[in-house]
Amino acid sequence: MAINSDIVSIRQGASAFDETNVLNETGHKNMLHLIHLRWLAVGGQIATILVATWGFGIQLPLFNMLAVMVCLIAFNIGSHLRWHEERVVSNRELFLAMLVDIASLTAQLYFTGGINNPFVFLFLLQVILSAVLLRAESTWLVVAITTLCLAFLSIVNKPLVWPLNSTYKLADLYATGLVICFVLNAALLVIFITRIGRNLRAGDAALASLRQRAAEEEHIVRMGLLASGAAHELGTPLATMSVVLGDWKRMPQFSKDPAMLEEIEEIEGQLLRCKSIVSGILLSAGETRGESSSKTSLNEFFESLVEEWESSRPAQYFEYTNSIDEEFTVAFDSTVKQMVFNVLDNALEVSPNWLRFEVSKNQEQLFLTVADQGPGFRADILEQVGTPYNSSKGRPGGGLGLFLVMNVARTLGGTLTVNNRKEGGAEVVIALPLNAMILQENKSP
Repeated sequence: MAINSDIVSIRQGASAFDETNVLNETGHKNMLHLIHLRWLAVGGQIATILVATWGFGIQLPLFNMLAVMVCLIAFNIGSHLRWHEERVVSNRELFLAMLVDIASLTAQLYFTGGINNPFVFLFLLQVILSAVLLRAESTWLVVAITTLCLAFLSIVNKPLVWPLNSTYKLADLYATGLVICFVLNAALLVIFITRIGRNLRAGDAALASLRQRAAEEEHIVRMGLLASGAAHELGTPLATMSVVLGDWKRMPQFSKDPAMLEEIEEIEGQLLRCKSIVSGILLSAGETRGESSSKTSLNEFFESLVEEWESSRPAQYFEYTNSIDEEFTVAFDSTVKQMVFNVLDNALEVSPNWLRFEVSKNQEQLFLTVADQGPGFRADILEQVGTPYNSSKGRPGGGLGLFLVMNVARTLGGTLTVNNRKEGGAEVVIALPLNAMILQENKSP
């Protein structure tokens, strides 16, 4: 039981690790959005300085404003270089980045009239972004800091020097500035809040998918433990039956009866098959019965797999195609075989008259395709392929076959694709990474 609890703990740890990666990826994308927004801020400041200086003749402290802008540009370049390589972004780092933006805005407003500058309402943009990007305590801290900045600018600032011969009224320019500030705030909020919201929704969807996967894997662990326990329990009666059948074969009343001997040998054959199934269950659970994975060629493995499956199933017409010409040395365990058997068995159940199994590959993946001439999958079943108990057969416990196959394929780094054929019937394609299965001796140095 200690081993079983360790397995569950490892899976829980891996799930937590995956969730952390998703959160980090979301934070990284949000940091990139802030960097893009900062470049827009730099462009907006340059445009505002040019319009105010050349268009309205307002005297601005250009040296001080350009110094602030150069510092902001240097910070943004450094941020871009750092976060291009670093993928983990914490709430604290997002908060510090926003503080730099607030400090830059405060400095520019200080040199351009303080709270009398209509662009002072850009502080609202920082507050709204913090509410979306940061934790609650950090957001309230941003509210407090921006409030202090506004209070500071209302007391301490450098008044704008208005040209004496100006034909523009100050009130009209202030109203125009308010309109421009509103348009900027509205446009930037729509653009970036939409992007950030999409990013957060994608992160939430990824987290939900990971949690669903963790629940499915826990379900598989429990099924594996149940199967392993059942296999252990079956071992003793199977061994007893084998001994009894051996004794029967030596008994005179049976050894002299050819018909009875034939039936006993048939039972022994089925008993050996039961033992093989039990061994496969234990091997899949990581508890071998003196058997282990052995090196074989890719084509030889599938030839043996097809021969074993076909000899024990009542398929009327079974078509096997292998389009792989090269010979690769592989070391498959029984998991891959059981996965293919599961798909073939499901196809045989709905299409006993015709079945096709095709093995092919490209440069990166191995493709195992099973096609049948059954009724195919309903649309609602196709939408939820790979979820447990998702079956159209209507029997208790149904729908676990493809669920197990999908999780085994995913564990091996592959994928499962299910669709309906135009000719009728269904097609299941298992794609597995080729490089992960070929032994190193095949790969060029």
